[in-house]
Parts: sequence; structure tokens; C-alpha cells
Amino acid sequence: MSIQFADLTFPTPSAESLDAAFGAVSALLDEGDRAQALTRFDAERRAYDSWASMVALRFSQDTTSQQARTDRDLADRLTPHVTELEVAIKRRLLDDPDRAGLATAVGTHTVRLWETDITTFDPRIREALEEESRLGADYTALLAAARVTVQGQTVNLSGLAPFAEHPDRAVRHEAEKARWDFFAANGPELDRIYDQLVQVRHGMARTLGYDTYTPLGYRRMRRVDYGPEEVARFRDDVLAHVVPLVSAIMENRRLTMNWDRLHFWDESLIDPLGNPKPAGDHDLLLERAQTMFDRMGGDLGTFYRQMVEGGFLDLRNREGKAGGGFCTAFPSVGMPFIFANFNGTQHDITVFTHEMGHAYQNWKSRDLPGIDLLWPTMDAAEIHSMALEFLTWPQIDLMVEDGLADRFRRMHLIGSLSFLPYGVCVDHFQHEIYAKPDMTAAERHETWQRLEKLYLPWRDYGDLSWPAGGGRWQAQGHIYRSPFYYIDYTLALCCAMQFWLYSRADQAGAMAIYADLCALGGSQPFTGLVDAAGLISPFKQGTLADIVQEADRFLHTR
Repeated sequence: MSIQFADLTFPTPSAESLDAAFGAVSALLDEGDRAQALTRFDAERRAYDSWASMVALRFSQDTTSQQARTDRDLADRLTPHVTELEVAIKRRLLDDPDRAGLATAVGTHTVRLWETDITTFDPRIREALEEESRLGADYTALLAAARVTVQGQTVNLSGLAPFAEHPDRAVRHEAEKARWDFFAANGPELDRIYDQLVQVRHGMARTLGYDTYTPLGYRRMRRVDYGPEEVARFRDDVLAHVVPLVSAIMENRRLTMNWDRLHFWDESLIDPLGNPKPAGDHDLLLERAQTMFDRMGGDLGTFYRQMVEGGFLDLRNREGKAGGGFCTAFPSVGMPFIFANFNGTQHDITVFTHEMGHAYQNWKSRDLPGIDLLWPTMDAAEIHSMALEFLTWPQIDLMVEDGLADRFRRMHLIGSLSFLPYGVCVDHFQHEIYAKPDMTAAERHETWQRLEKLYLPWRDYGDLSWPAGGGRWQAQGHIYRSPFYYIDYTLALCCAMQFWLYSRADQAGAMAIYADLCALGGSQPFTGLVDAAGLISPFKQGTLADIVQEADRFLHTR
């Protein structure tokens, strides 16, 4: 009998119970029993993370629920306290003269992560961390509450997707106008939330001894093997190699469609004949996905069957549900959960396969010793998700409308290439924002506008005044909730497209390498996992150039 999500319950902690739990770990260290202390430390962290993950998931499933909000508020208050308790124990462990013995017990990479973690927290920033979480929840709730009307239908922001990809240009324009009218109406509040987030984060950084938030942000992301300089060089590579190709793709689309100008609301219609849609509704896609994963070999199909039978999927869009998609997990039980919002577009397929990549990795590495190894840092984690998007290509005919698999594959590749400039634009924007935390709201919009013209020179918002004035970034939740996260997608995509290249020559071999990479979990930093999979680092000059050349060749032969 597989684990049932409906049966999962995790005790609600309190500050007092947490003090007692982590106090027991300290007591074991006092007694000189490091082995038992490490075991207890890991168990307590798993227990808290499982509860906190469930609380965050329940809030995302129904942002209108008062109980879910109350639980989320409790987690916002307790998480900084738990962080303080964890950091104190990590400091004790790292202060032990027997550092070699500690490395033997938990692994050298875990030691390096802990060395980073202890530089990101001090009891003096506990209230700031609570405020950061509260502001992030305010942003989530504000967007989840949005209701817009298109073609006589009232939908939430996730429900706009089918209209934004509609073959009728007028409908696409109407959908984008409705979207950005909402952001314009709520612009002052969105600016207020973000300004407070920037000030809170800058204040935390100054308290911890950093000049700006950027180095603290990198440390909070647990990046131990590269820094802003490497990322800046990667952004330059995208600008040099990817932007010209995407510009040419956009111009070709404009000519193909006989448009005088390609507007923002035209970008989502990647296929001039109309973007291929999913083969059917939610139930049909789940059924066909089982066949797809079974055909791909290994234990992927077995794992997916456990997900379905255990109820670890929530994919339907509905009122009150937060937008977007994500994968979370409950480390006490070793099963991940996928959250998404199906809306009848091709995004249903890409989001689903993307989150399945995260879930499969977490499941494959569930038995690794230590909670720090269950997930890699997010840059590496996104390799698993994006690579699976490409590795499903040979079976993707099961998931799309009959006869449109080739068009879907072409659309997916174009969409991936087009994402790279946008992704690095989001990253560059955040570097500039945190370098100058006292920017006014207008200056932040001007900064986005300038960078968007650099990385996405084809973009034309027409009469959409809010994004035309530099407000596009406010729809990107990562900027609010997960600072400096977004570059991870672009670095990982550079690696995922290498899996695509391998799979064209040897699908079974690529799948075997992929499964082995997933099983490594977070046992190494990003560059170590890239090397372990035989991939070329995105930071190596020429990596993107070779990928772009192959992608261009593929697109011109179809």
C-alpha cells in the first residue's frame, strides 16, 4: 500500500516544543555523543520541514482559508526561531576541533553548506525574517485574489493563459489588457510591498556585516561554488549568443504572420498555426502520462504511479488557489507533492513534466543520509526539472493533440530559447535593485525598462501602458518571494539542453545519466553535479554558443 497524502499529519510545533527538541540535541553534544546528536538533529529538522511544507502547500491550495492563513502566520513566526536554533547547533558542530570527523559523519559538502548557513543568520534579524515572510504572503494573496474578465468570462490570472495564446489576435490583446489593467490598479500596493521587502533585506544584510543584500542573497541560496562575477559572464554569453537568435525568430514570426509589428501579446503564440494544445482534460493527461513514463524506462513509471495512487498531485485550477506551479516534499515520509494550475494550454504539459522532474529527483535521493542532501541547491535542482521536459520529447505525442507532436517540440525549443534572455533580465534587474536599495518605485520601473530593451530588444507593448512603463517585473513572483533565484532556471536550462542533445543520439543512455544525476540529490554543489553528469558548465565560454548553433540547425531543418 503506497503512502496516502490524505493520511499525512504533522504535529503543530510551538516555540516551547522546538526549544525542547533542539535542546535535546544540545544535551547530546554536551554528553559528547556527536553521532546521536547528528541523528536527532536530522530528525528534528525533517519533522519541522515536513510540517512547514504542508502549511505552505495548504495556503497555496486555498489562499482564502482563514485556517490556512493562521497556520501560515504561525510558520512565518516560527521559521526564524527554528533557523536560530539550527544555526546555534551548526556552530557548535563546526566549532568542534575534530572537523575531519564531522566531515566523515555528514560529508564535506554538508560541512561547507553549514559554514555558509551560519553566516546568514543572527538573532538580531529574526523579526526581519518574519516580516519578509509576511510580505511574501501578502504578494501571493494579492495576486491569487485577482479576477479579470475576458470574452465575457471572469477568471483568475492563471485562467488567462488560454486567452493569451488564442489564435485570434484581438482576443490575445484583450487578455493582456485585462491582465495589465489589474497590475496597474494594484501597482502602488505592489510597489509598496516590494519596497518594504528590499528595505527589510538590505537591513538584514547590514546587520550581518554586508554592504548590500547581494552577497547575503547568494549565501541564502547556498551557492558555495560561484558568485556574481560568474553569473555576470553568463548573462553576457546569453546577450551575445541567444538574444540574436531569438530576435531572428521573432522577426521571422512577424514576417510569417504578415504583421507590421510584433506586439507583446503576439509572443505567446509561438506556432503560427496555433499553439498545440493538450490531448485532453486533466484526467486524460494523467492517464496518458502513466504510459509515457512507463515507456521511458527505469523506475520513472513506478514512481509516477505512486504519486497518482497516493494523491500527491493537485493540478486543477480553481478559485482561491495560488497561481503557478511547484514541487514540495515532506522529508519525514520521503514523498514529494506537485502543485500546478492546468488551464488547457501547452503550459499544462511543460509545467507538469517540469515539476515531475523535481519530484523524481527528490524521490530518487530520498534515502541519502541527512536532510541537506535530499534537495540540491536550486540551480542544480532545475536541471532535473528542465531536462525531463526535453527527455519526454519521444513520447510527447501522447500528451498533445493528435498529429501535432513535431509542432509541440519545435514550440518547446523556441520557448526555451526565448526564456533565456528573459531569465537573465530578471537576474540583472535584482542585482541592480539590491546594489541601490534606495531606488524609488519610478527608478525601479525605469531600471527594468532599460534592461528589458537590452535583453529583449524585440519587445513592443503597444498600448499596454503598465508594462510599457517598466511594470512587467511585478508579475514575476520570484522577484518578490525568492530573491536571486531566477538565474537558476537559465543555468539549468543550459544543462538541460545538453541532455536534449545527448538524447537525440542515445535516448536510453541520456535517461540513464539523468536517473543517476537525480539519485545524487544534493550531495555536491552545482558545478560538481554538472561534472558528475558529464555536462559542460554554463560558466565555460562557448557552452551556450554550441547549444545555440545546434538549436538553430534543428529549427531550420523543420
